[in-house]
Amino acid sequence: MKTTFNLFLNFLFFLTLTVSFSQEKAVPIFENGEAQIVPAFSESESWIRTDLFVETEFDTDGDGKLDRIHVAVTRPEQTESEGLKLPVIYVSSPYFAGVAPNVDGLFWNVNHEIGEAAKDRVHPEVKRMGQRPIISNSHIKKWVPRGYIVVHSSSPGTGLSDGSPTVGADNESLAPKAVIDWLCGRAKGYTEKDSNEEVKAYWSTGKVGMTGTSYNGTIPLAAATTGVEGLEAIIPIAPNTSYYHYYRSNGLVRSPGGYLGEDIDVLYDFIHSGGEEYITLNNDSKALDGNDSKKLITKREFSNKTVRDTEMKNGLDRLTGDYNEFWAGRDYLNDMKPMKAALLMSHGFNDWNVMPEHSYRIYEQAKKQGIPSQIYYHQNGHGGPPPMVMMNRWFTHYLYGIDNGVENDARAWIVRENDSPESPTTYKDYPNPDASLVTLHLKSGGLKTGALSTEKPIAEVKETLIDDHNISGNELAQAESSENRLLYVTPILTEDLHISGLAKITVNIASSKPAANLSVWLVSLPWNADEKAKITDNIITRGWADLQNYKSLTESEPLEPGRFYNMTFDMQPDDQVIPKGQQIGLMIFSSDNQYTLLPEPGTKLTVDLNGTLIRLPIVGGENALNNAIKN
Repeated sequence: MKTTFNLFLNFLFFLTLTVSFSQEKAVPIFENGEAQIVPAFSESESWIRTDLFVETEFDTDGDGKLDRIHVAVTRPEQTESEGLKLPVIYVSSPYFAGVAPNVDGLFWNVNHEIGEAAKDRVHPEVKRMGQRPIISNSHIKKWVPRGYIVVHSSSPGTGLSDGSPTVGADNESLAPKAVIDWLCGRAKGYTEKDSNEEVKAYWSTGKVGMTGTSYNGTIPLAAATTGVEGLEAIIPIAPNTSYYHYYRSNGLVRSPGGYLGEDIDVLYDFIHSGGEEYITLNNDSKALDGNDSKKLITKREFSNKTVRDTEMKNGLDRLTGDYNEFWAGRDYLNDMKPMKAALLMSHGFNDWNVMPEHSYRIYEQAKKQGIPSQIYYHQNGHGGPPPMVMMNRWFTHYLYGIDNGVENDARAWIVRENDSPESPTTYKDYPNPDASLVTLHLKSGGLKTGALSTEKPIAEVKETLIDDHNISGNELAQAESSENRLLYVTPILTEDLHISGLAKITVNIASSKPAANLSVWLVSLPWNADEKAKITDNIITRGWADLQNYKSLTESEPLEPGRFYNMTFDMQPDDQVIPKGQQIGLMIFSSDNQYTLLPEPGTKLTVDLNGTLIRLPIVGGENALNNAIKN
């Protein structure tokens, strides 16, 4: 009997242990300073997916009520069943609900003289896509299993979010701020747009990180510039940090690569998927419809008239390309003072859509402000996140508080030309601290091949090119001779030469017309015309400018034909090792048919070689250059 009783007690003890083990709560796991995948968080069928509407502090769609932003949440079920609180990875976008079709006439016609007005373009309508409660499935498989909640939102005027898409104005910063405020318990969320039933983020620790690519990478920076509490870290990937720098270069009307004729109002039409609800205009809005009577219109129509057809039409200035208040209000560099979120930036040196200067300028300012900052550059084109280990360590430290030493890691991570994006090389900083500017001068012969040398020219030489947009920059760089470009090259390199930073060019040029495109390429020769050529084989970096802005970006004036004008500007940042056996070439031409307006061929640009030079940021300085070009 005693033995039976003891067996019974042992069974009870075993049962207690089993129940206790089965009820052990799932928690985040960290190894080597990184959040690990937790099996209990990885069961996607048990994830809780809900949506709601967060109230903002602005009204931009004309209905007289504060705009509400559509938000979707994906979280492990343990945040409900076990009361687990987790940090948030937040992604916001204007693209989640669909974009406009690429119809004929969507882009501006670029076939006209500089300073002339183009014909009106077509304004397509966006058909909203998506089903509640899911806004997007991006990032959830990456971060939810590692112990994060993933939140998505649609930008103002897109999807089911209220408001107007302003393409970089204040509401696009304040909208994600409102969502972060809600995640931290400071703003209100509701079950519906017109509901008073509140939704609380009781599962949030109040620690938020943001990431995204391109426009989705711009929004984390926009949110960070508000200084909102709770946004601890951001990882912007190829972000557009200034719409002026996206659509203009040194006063020149310039399209982003691959989108000839795009401008800020085109992007507005491209993303405007919201605003299907009707509102009634009152007398205060008579300027919109031309009379005093009340009128029923959609929020989309209201936004089109107030933002696209008024603010943008009056501000974008395709005639001069000058930097003005409109563009200044869409330049996040001007708003960085309140920013404190830790910054890990990622960009491609051969991104000719959102060019590498966008990340460079923000990274430089962040360092000046003492913000924890790192930058990852690769050699490819648009997009491309840092390696997962970098992102994981960044968010693990700043959102979970794990002491993994990430703040003491190298500042700059650069993927070398033949390496995998997963294997960047670390440097003390970018630009490389060992780089210094070396001045190279131009010597006659540019219609064929002139020299690029550290020696100053003695004789006074002027050389003239003739604009013809029908000939591409690639063709001009490969031509043995051409009247349509000037080309100056170094001797053949006998050693590899490492360029790191911003090349600066000073030109002294006269135009035969009151306005002309100016395009400058730095190339590696001989040109590799093979279809399998690497992206780093030919173009080192580029730059564009409008000589009418030789005084400043905010002031342009028509050129006096035949008069020489002096202008200095930066080319796009780069970090590239030019291999021995190559030559570095400076090519000067006028219209770049993938980027600029395309005026009638025939404009003549005359370059004064004595007043024109380029400064290259070379690791090792002039000694390294001399060693690389000695016989």
